[in-house]
Amino acid sequence: MQKRPRGPFIRPRQPQREHRLNNEITAPEVRVVGENIEPGVYPIAQAIQMAAELEVDLVEISPNGVPPVCRLIDYQKFLYEKKKKDKEQKAKSKQSEVKEIRFTPNTDDHDFDFKSKHAEKFLQEGNKVKCYVQFRGRAIMFQDRGELLLLKFAERLAEVGALESMPKMEGKRMIAIFTPKKKK
Repeated sequence: MQKRPRGPFIRPRQPQREHRLNNEITAPEVRVVGENIEPGVYPIAQAIQMAAELEVDLVEISPNGVPPVCRLIDYQKFLYEKKKKDKEQKAKSKQSEVKEIRFTPNTDDHDFDFKSKHAEKFLQEGNKVKCYVQFRGRAIMFQDRGELLLLKFAERLAEVGALESMPKMEGKRMIAIFTPKKKK
């Protein structure tokens, strides 16, 4: 059996709230906004009294303002709406991915057309496209073919994407990156 320490009971700490409420607000005057009240600058005691009359909380929204901005609102409802708004905003924002397309210096015309159609689709979806020519063994001697291939690819994608920079060698790969053009 485990012994408990004697002495004063130690309470688990409450998680720190993001906003200060009612009596936690330290400013002598606050700018009060909210429904069913006249917006303005009030002494803290009067603002807390207004919140009590309306049976809501005085929530410090902007502590860095002069005077700090407080809103008369039910705090739990405020947190729920804020969480809902953040979730909505997160759902709307889309992370763009980098899709890769691989060629060799001897890529045939049919393969080139097939891969360029895929790249167009990726760019229209809003993703970046990283295409590279992989040189193996003696194929490294044909760097000019690889560069011509990537420039031809850039020409094909000119309508939907823009070439970030000219093709450059990185190890045994020649790389070019395309970004989608903004839709009007």
